[in-house]
Amino acid sequence: MSAGAAEAVSQGATVVITHRVREGKHADYEAWLEEIAPVCKASPGQLDWHIVRPVAGLTETYTVIIRFDTTASLRHWMESPDRVRLIEKVRPLLVTGDDFFVSSGLDFWFTPGGAKARVPVRWKQYLVTWSAIYPLGLGVPLVVRPVLRLLGAPDNPLLTTLAVTGTVVFLMVYVVMPRYTALLKRWLFA
Repeated sequence: MSAGAAEAVSQGATVVITHRVREGKHADYEAWLEEIAPVCKASPGQLDWHIVRPVAGLTETYTVIIRFDTTASLRHWMESPDRVRLIEKVRPLLVTGDDFFVSSGLDFWFTPGGAKARVPVRWKQYLVTWSAIYPLGLGVPLVVRPVLRLLGAPDNPLLTTLAVTGTVVFLMVYVVMPRYTALLKRWLFA
């Protein structure tokens, strides 16, 4: 097996699709989702399908997150005649076009907002992720454990691990990585 084929097999791929639906067309869009969902789910390599619906009265945007086993499977679905036909069918309901972003592995953390599939090499992703997680892995338990004791939580290793890992992931996704990757942007993308 070639190195590229091995990578395609071992790495999943995700597409995040955003559709801004015209006012008053949400019921029609929901019907369209009911039509496209089973077709997508039957596509080879499809693993997962999530819909984030708009907040009534606040937004008009639907976000659909679809995971595939490989980038080849994802590409097959995105370019399939069934999807092309169904996207043409939904276009009149949309304010803007069929906007999507494709990612694999941890690429979400390393792709600047609005960028098109430009990601740094994997070894740089590894170094940045490791250098961010290592200090959090040392420091977060020192804060979380006393807080759990203060809150009267039972001294349970599973609960502590849940709280520590949840805090680390929250900090990585919302605090550390957006700022850290922005700080290292020049090096990451060189």
